Amino acid sequence: MTFNVFLQYILPHRALSRVVYWATRWTFAPWKNFLISQIVRRYNVNMAEAAQPDALAYQHFNAFFTRKLRPDARRADADPDALLSPADGRISQAGAIVDGRIFQAKGQDYTVAELLGSADDAKPYRDGSFATVYLSPRDYHRVHMPLKGTLRETVHVPGRIFSVAPFAVEAIPRVFARNERLVCHFDGEHGPFVVVMVGAILVSSVATVWDGLVIPPYASAIGRKSFTGQNITLERFAEMARFNMGSTVIVLLPKGPTLDALQPQQAVMVGQRLGHR
Repeated sequence: MTFNVFLQYILPHRALSRVVYWATRWTFAPWKNFLISQIVRRYNVNMAEAAQPDALAYQHFNAFFTRKLRPDARRADADPDALLSPADGRISQAGAIVDGRIFQAKGQDYTVAELLGSADDAKPYRDGSFATVYLSPRDYHRVHMPLKGTLRETVHVPGRIFSVAPFAVEAIPRVFARNERLVCHFDGEHGPFVVVMVGAILVSSVATVWDGLVIPPYASAIGRKSFTGQNITLERFAEMARFNMGSTVIVLLPKGPTLDALQPQQAVMVGQRLGHR
């Protein structure tokens, strides 16, 4: 076990995340400008595609981190039956769900039931497919719909807040099924699908377009919220949520849709085709 991985087990995840949550919303100009400048320089962030291209004009670091893009900065694949990437980032893994198990990294996997927090919810995806997209600090941090869908239910699953950077994904067993996460169940035109927003250390914070800030507060037990009858339907490519700091999005599909030949660490962008429904 490397030192970096060892730290993941002993660090006070939630305490650190709470501190960073507030620090990234401090409007003191020298502080927020220092943080923003560090990220822009270190990760070569492309501010030309942002709706507000002046990085130091943002009220605080989190406003910069969750920045909107210009309307023409991303386009949905023209094929209406294409499954779209929900986020900018890199493919962590993608492919078939085999007997209810999702491949995480070499020597690591986890079950759909663990990820969703329910064996019943996992049944439609037992022999389906999945795509896991990792968002780094340089990426656009808003998440968009991979398909058109009507929101049926969200499930807030409590957990740890390990890093989801590649080193942690390769070393920490079942990391996505252990981290705090928000599971979003949708009914699509051709069947159900799931978008899972997986939290990560510094900061595990998720907001949705229908509910605002959902995480934090952090959960101590699984919490389910039904949206049946509320007619919350989001179009394909529409914004659905955002991460206040980086993390991972996992899309689950039932048997039927096919994914393209996606490779680990392949760069993807919101709206890019990942497969065909």
